[in-house]
Amino acid sequence: MAVNTGAKQFRKVDVDQYDEERFVEDAGDDSSVVGPNDGEVNTLLSQNRNADALKVVLSNPPINSKNQAVKDKAALLVIRVLSALRMSEVEAAIGQLDQPTLDILMKYIYRGFESPKEAAQANLLAWHDKVFKVGGYGCIIRVLTDRKKV
Repeated sequence: MAVNTGAKQFRKVDVDQYDEERFVEDAGDDSSVVGPNDGEVNTLLSQNRNADALKVVLSNPPINSKNQAVKDKAALLVIRVLSALRMSEVEAAIGQLDQPTLDILMKYIYRGFESPKEAAQANLLAWHDKVFKVGGYGCIIRVLTDRKKV
C-alpha cells in the first residue's frame, strides 16, 4: 500500500509553461537594429571590394527586428552582394567568414530561394554548394531549426 507522505511540492510546478499551444514569443525585440548600412555596402561594391561588402552586409542582420520591410530590404541587399561576387572569388570570401556568419549567410540563401527569380536561383545554388562545403550539415540544421528568421 502507498503511504501518504503529505508532500505538496509537486503542486507548485506550473505545467502549463511546457504546453506547446501556449508558446509566448521572446520579448527581445531589438528595434535599434536597422540592418546593414546601404551606403557602405554600395561604396564597397562600386570599388569592387565585393568580399568586404559581403562581410559588412552580414555583420548586422536584422534578426531580432519584427519590421518585415527592414528584413526584406536587407535580404535584397545581400542577394545583390552575392550576385556581384564572381564565382572565382566565392571560396575566398567564404573562407574569411566565421561559423555564425556562415549560418547567417545560409539563412539569406534560403531566403533567396523563396523568391522565384531564375537568374538568382542558379547563383544561389552555387553559393549554397560552397557554403555547405565549409559549414557542413551543421550549418543547414542550425538554419532550419532556428526560430529567428532573416
